Amino acid sequence: MPTRAKRQSEGTCPLGKQGSGEQAGDTVSRPRDLCEQSHSRGPMCIIFFKFDPHPVSKNAYRLILAANRDEFYHRPSKLADFWGNNNEILSGLDMEEGKEGGTWLGISTRGKLAALTNYLQPRLDPDARGRGELVAHFLTTDVDSLTYLKKVSAEGHLYNGFNLIAADLSTEKGDVVCYYGNRGDPEPVVLAPGSYGLSNALLETPWRKLCFGKQLFLEVVEQSQALPKDALIAQLLDVLNNDEATNTVILVDADGHVTFTERSMLDKDPSHWETTTHEFRLQS
Repeated sequence: MPTRAKRQSEGTCPLGKQGSGEQAGDTVSRPRDLCEQSHSRGPMCIIFFKFDPHPVSKNAYRLILAANRDEFYHRPSKLADFWGNNNEILSGLDMEEGKEGGTWLGISTRGKLAALTNYLQPRLDPDARGRGELVAHFLTTDVDSLTYLKKVSAEGHLYNGFNLIAADLSTEKGDVVCYYGNRGDPEPVVLAPGSYGLSNALLETPWRKLCFGKQLFLEVVEQSQALPKDALIAQLLDVLNNDEATNTVILVDADGHVTFTERSMLDKDPSHWETTTHEFRLQS
């Protein structure tokens, strides 16, 4: 059964801002000139993830994901918790009037996972459909990830710019992770096992902030088998900016055990945070 392992409030956050590359830490070198300067020096939604459906070691994780949410964080929302017909879905929820029930990142006990970032564009269409429904609909459907994204791609013009990761996590069948962005290629793609970074441009667009953060992420991932789980989560949170509204880390181990940790800013106060961890085992 899904459980909440721990919940704690924090005082002043001790983590340094790293995503911009201005406070990298003593042991981390700056990436070479492989990255373009970000179009925005302000906060960005960022998702780093590494997946390997069949890890060689039992100590390895099938999925390691670290993400932040900063866009529209002033909008009312619920912290991550279980919902759905059988409380099988774990995510935060948008509570803005007219967009209630949408979400940006979630996972289900049935092994469905989805994550969304907005695509940076000059002007938003106020009449476009709410992008948060794209994640919520996938988490509640029985359609597989690639089929779902093909359907979404046919309706992509109805939304403002977005990127959508959809995955089917199955201990028995193996994990499948797919991607679609409605400002990129017309068809979704099945991703090869590996490491990826996604911000407010298409997947793996080499913005400086994304490249720098991915380098830090990979350095932590390389140590993942040797680190205690709590230490791994702490280091992954450290990769993310401490001034973003919500940070989330998801770990899925070889046996399908899921650890979902969310750190959220309280009352829009960057000196006060709450961290909550949920754990459960995939049913698939």
